[in-house]
Parts: sequence; C-alpha cells; structure tokens
Amino acid sequence: MNILNLFVVIPLVMLLALWLCNGIKQIRTVMVVGSTLLLALSIYLTIDFIALRNAGEQAAQLYVDSWSWYPALNIKYSIGADGVSVAMILLSSIIVFTGTFASWKIKPQTKEFFLWYVLLSLGVYGFFITTDLFAMFMFYETALIPMYLLIGVWGSGRKEYSAMKLTLMLMGGSAFLLMGILGIYYGSGATTMNIHEIAELNIPVEMQYIFFPLTFIGFGVLGALFPFHTWSPDGHASAPTSVSMLHAGVLMKLGGYGCFRIAMYLMPQAANDLAWIFIILTTISVVYGALSAISQTDLKYINAYSSVSHCGLVLFALLMMTQTSCTGAILQMLSHGLMTALFFALIGMIYGRTHTRDIRQMQGLMKIMPFLAVGYVIAGLANLGLPGFSGFIAEMTIFVGSFMVDDTFHRTVTIIACTSIVITAVYILRVVGKILYGEPVNEEHKRLTDATWDERFTVICLIICVAGLGIAPLWVSNLIDNGVGDIITNLIP
Repeated sequence: MNILNLFVVIPLVMLLALWLCNGIKQIRTVMVVGSTLLLALSIYLTIDFIALRNAGEQAAQLYVDSWSWYPALNIKYSIGADGVSVAMILLSSIIVFTGTFASWKIKPQTKEFFLWYVLLSLGVYGFFITTDLFAMFMFYETALIPMYLLIGVWGSGRKEYSAMKLTLMLMGGSAFLLMGILGIYYGSGATTMNIHEIAELNIPVEMQYIFFPLTFIGFGVLGALFPFHTWSPDGHASAPTSVSMLHAGVLMKLGGYGCFRIAMYLMPQAANDLAWIFIILTTISVVYGALSAISQTDLKYINAYSSVSHCGLVLFALLMMTQTSCTGAILQMLSHGLMTALFFALIGMIYGRTHTRDIRQMQGLMKIMPFLAVGYVIAGLANLGLPGFSGFIAEMTIFVGSFMVDDTFHRTVTIIACTSIVITAVYILRVVGKILYGEPVNEEHKRLTDATWDERFTVICLIICVAGLGIAPLWVSNLIDNGVGDIITNLIP
C-alpha cells in the first residue's frame, strides 16, 4: 500500500475502533496507539522523502498514485507529496499526538469527542496528500464540519455563538472556494482535476482575474485574512484545549497551503497582477492582530489575535513570491503551529486550575505552578522571536525574503509588517509579568497544584519541537526547497 494512503486508513480504523469502545481506558488506548502510529509514520515519511531526494529523485511529487473516483466529472483520488506536503503532515501528526494527551480528561461524552476529533484530523491529512482539486475540497470540508460540534458541545463561554459564527464564515469561504475550483476546471479546459496537469495549461487571463480572488479569499478566510478573520478569536476562545491546538496549529494552515498550492500556482498571472491588493490586507492582518492582542485581558483572546498576526505573516510572505519569503512562509506555518499549540495547551492547563483566563485575576503563578509557568515563559519567548526558537528563524526569513523585492511599495509594507515584532514583545512580556510574577492575589490559587504527568508530557514534546526547529532549521529548509521552487518557477512572469 502507498504510504500516503495510511494517513487516511489509520484515522478510518481509529473511527471504527472508537465506535466499538465501551470504556474510557479503551478510548484512550485507541487514541494513543492511533496517534502514535500516525506520528511514527510521518517521521518515517519525512526520513524516506529526504533519502529519496538525496539519492537524486527530482520528481515534483513522490509517492504518486491515482484511482478513478467519478469519471463523469474526471474526479480521481490522486495522491502525491512534495516537501511542503511532508512538512505539513509531520506538523499535523505532532499536534494530533500531543492534543490526545491534552484531552486526557475530557468530559462528558468522551467517545463522541474523540470521534469528531479523529474525523477532523482525517480531513487534514487527506487535504495535504491529495492532488485532485475536488478531493482536496472534499477533505477540506471534512476538516471544517467537526469544528461546530467540538466547540458547540465541549467548548466554554459563548460556545454556541462562537461555533455558529465560525461555521457560517468558513462555509461562506467554502462557497467562494467551490466557485473558484469549478472556474479553474472549466476555464482551463482540462480533462482532469489534477493540480499539476492543470498547471501545465494556460487559463485565460480574464478568467484568472475572476477566479483568483474567489479562490484566494476562500482559503484566506481560514487563514485569518483581514477582514474575514473575526471568527477566529471567538472560535479559539470557546474551543476546548486540544481543539484550539488542532484548530490554530493545523487547521488554519490549510488556508495558507491552499492559497499557495491552488490559487497562486494555478493562476500565476492574476497572482502577480492582483497580489498588491492582498498584500495590503495581509499587512493589516499582521499589525492589527498584534495591536488587538495588546488590548485583550483574556489569555485565549490574546493568543487568538496573536494567531491572526502570525497567520497574516504567512500569506504576506507567500504574496511576495520570492524563494526566500515563501520558504519563510512554510517555516512560519510550522513554527506558529507548534508555538500556538504549546500556548493553547498551557492556557487550558492554567484555566483548568484557576477557572479564569482573565489576566487581571491572576498573579504569582510561578510560585504555585512552576512547571506550567516556565513552559508559558518559553512559549512567550518563542512567540516574540527569541533566537534559538522557531519564531526567530521563520520571521527573519520572511522579512529578509520580502525585502528582496526591489520596489518602494513592497519594501514599505515589509517595514510596516516588521513593527509587529515590537508589538508582539509588548503583549507577551506584559502578560508574563502580570500573571507569573509577584505575590498571588487570590488566596484560593495558593492551594492549586502543578502539571500532571500527561500535561508535562504534552508541554515537553512541544517545547522540544519549537526549540529543535529554531536550533536546526536547515533540514526543514532543504526538505521544502524543491516544493517551493516548483511553484515559484510557475509564478515568475
């Protein structure tokens, strides 16, 4: 069996096994075994992919396979992976694995929660491995739909409102996306929905001008593109911990990946001509998200607006269309995915003890729960771009690559986007100083306990990944180099 198919088969087997489970121990066993298999498989895939590249295999896509699915519309189940896909699969596996332990004590309806959680991860994996437009859209929707129930049933605060707002806005984006995909298919005159075969055809420029904005906005809604980002803070704030981890860590990356792989790759002329519009919007996302985070008092809202800023950087870098900036965008996807998963995991653990996310009601947590406090400091330092962590190498690559575009407009917006570094440092250091240091102001907080074994395991795994990517980023850069280069080559006028 093709190794990529296992990323669909294993979640399907997990769904069946979870359905047959009767007790919490069986449910946990299925989740640990399944998520561990997926993580091990993604690590093996990464190692094997690098080995094939080093052996001289230069094909754009490896592990290629295809089966006819619906011949009437030329829809096939086509799979394949380049370095970018492999990196995203590895990220997804790490978040799914650590999210399993972050949900160790989830109640009520534990079985139902994990059924929807695995279905969401199935959609994510399928999206990253398929190369057929319609199959990608199908897996994309499979990843989005479970979010409504995961937030609406197991969330907190205004969970029904947040779940409905998220679902309506993302479904609206999906409507744009479906129109864009059908426009690409019929406009290209293709006899297949395979992305790489369509890329070899020339879609008429006048049609590109219509369908590029539809497709980019469709994916951009999930990537928190301004002004379509408003679902994100509410959704993050109301979601349970592991769902916030998977949502911000992986699901939002589908937006940037889709913009790059489909909108820009298949409609290069429109991407070049209309990029300035979306560059302005993404610059607003970067600065507005950071400024909004400063004014928040809820830990989840602070991290949610921070995600708007950091995901805006991904789209910003992609639209600069240089090899360096796009490499930085992929590094930022990986970095933000790991950092925000760490942040949301820690926030969930702190909230589970203090029963508040209001920074005005917390102080002196370093003395009460030192492990979680130190973990939060590390996450904060990574988020503000401290050298040695993933955030630094990703953001520096983005800004250096963006400044390479030698004209006044691109360099001006790059300088504006750079101000987000300073703003990020302000809100991160403010929160760290407020909630961790000083004397506890709430007497009940003095009786709280520190992290349990499952929480420590989750935090340590994510810290290792964040530090590992920051200390040794070159192997990731080499991994994604060919995949980024093939798309950039198609974008050059």
